Amino acid sequence: MSVKKVEIEGSGKHCHVSRETLDILFGDGFELEIKKMLSQPGQYATPHKITVVGPKRSAEITILGPVRVADQIELSLTDATYLGFDAPIRESGAIEGSPGCKLVGPKGEREIKEGVIIAKRHIHITPEDAEKFSVADKDIVKVKVHGDRSLILDEVVIRVSPDFATYMHVDYDEYNAASISEDNKHGEIVE
Repeated sequence: MSVKKVEIEGSGKHCHVSRETLDILFGDGFELEIKKMLSQPGQYATPHKITVVGPKRSAEITILGPVRVADQIELSLTDATYLGFDAPIRESGAIEGSPGCKLVGPKGEREIKEGVIIAKRHIHITPEDAEKFSVADKDIVKVKVHGDRSLILDEVVIRVSPDFATYMHVDYDEYNAASISEDNKHGEIVE
């Protein structure tokens, strides 16, 4: 049986915005700049930040590009609790019924009806790697992280697409709990 190793990346709080929201927050026709390319093809961190206003507190968060169809704020459980959100754990894009909030930018502000979530841990995977690992789109797997704080991350969603690069994404609550680092950044799909 082959070892099913996948590199794990930690994801900090961030947001995805629609064209309409970007225009309201930064001005008509504003274009996102690339600060750093991310592991998923075409995805990038920007130098642009907005303020998310929660029920208890506010926080400045980074916008990821490119623009999307819908606004989405991705927080860890720690971030959500700090800001006062009762945010559901969801796959990216599954924002229906999630809390809304106020977004504040340098040129304006906008209330969104929904979009605040805690991203469900997931593995982006190419069709070739999915076949090699014997997994399919929407499968739920367990991933073991070895090391000083070895643990098994359960309820990991497999997301297969030829547009993906193979990486597992967890938020920094999970990343730190497993003591993942540059020296120990791989997990093994065990079930």
